[in-house]
Amino acid sequence: MTTKADFTDEEWTRLGRAPLVAGLAISLADPGGPIEALKESMASLKTIMEAAQTGGHTELVDAVAKDVAAQAKERKNPLAGFRPKGATAGQEVLDELREVNTIVTQKATPEEAAGFREYLLTAAQRSADAAKEGGFMGFGAEQVSEGEEKMLARLREVLA
Repeated sequence: MTTKADFTDEEWTRLGRAPLVAGLAISLADPGGPIEALKESMASLKTIMEAAQTGGHTELVDAVAKDVAAQAKERKNPLAGFRPKGATAGQEVLDELREVNTIVTQKATPEEAAGFREYLLTAAQRSADAAKEGGFMGFGAEQVSEGEEKMLARLREVLA
């Protein structure tokens, strides 16, 4: 079993923010308006809160989710310290998730690492499904845009 004690504080922080970063990847892939961005962010946060409340994932996912949920209750920002900027923001997000994948691959059991990757992909997919993109006043909008589909494919590659 892999626990918080197996990670440095910085690594644990990165694991905690990773589902939000995965959701951010979707928002950056096809930027909509502020309402879409909020819905996508809330979907990744909901993934964390559900894992914290219901458990049933790997012990690592459950522990990370509970820690982030506790921080959220204290009004601490789980994304603190991570601020991708400008034209390279999408690449910074992918690089961060690649690093998180390396950390869990090296320090967690194979089962827990696979479960953590699935957790991140679930957060990204829920973000993609959270808001329709394009169209006019809802007409002709797509549930998951082409840009979001491409980002989901890139995330699957990064987290392989």
